[in-house]
Amino acid sequence: MDEDEFAAVYAENYRALFGYALRRCESPDDAADVVAETFTIAWRRADDLPPGDEARLWLYGVARRVLANHRRGELRHAAKTAMLRDELAAAPSLTPAPMDGTPVAQVFRALPERDRELLSLVAWEGLSHAEIAKVLGCSRNAVSSRLHRARKRFARALRAAGVDEVPAVRNTRLEMEGNRR
Repeated sequence: MDEDEFAAVYAENYRALFGYALRRCESPDDAADVVAETFTIAWRRADDLPPGDEARLWLYGVARRVLANHRRGELRHAAKTAMLRDELAAAPSLTPAPMDGTPVAQVFRALPERDRELLSLVAWEGLSHAEIAKVLGCSRNAVSSRLHRARKRFARALRAAGVDEVPAVRNTRLEMEGNRR
């Protein structure tokens, strides 16, 4: 089957298959995904596509199987989401003690996102420069220089805000690792 023949099959059957999927999916986006996957399979298996009105029936069969896979995927996703929600509800808090109202927190939030991310990866996640380089997809030297500049900007901003002493930030990750040993 050539492209023109496939385009004709698509034009003849798209609306019917989209209606079929719309009546069986929870959202129009899901229905569009089902139809797109159906025609992708049809394109890959164009030699199996029967001629004439049989093509429409063959496409309905493909769409039916795509919908079944879609539903199974949604069920797996819902089950995993529920399991994760239960695990998170049962887990102790892994976040550092909040400092939301403090001047330090206000200065920190005012930093550029890239500075906050670098400083957080060091202070809260306890990552080394090499680990941060992997997370950010850059060299260890780039991390070192960026982190040095971020710390300087943070220190200047703290001084400008009149913050003389900064309370120690607990490193929850290291404490948790120590508790597991």
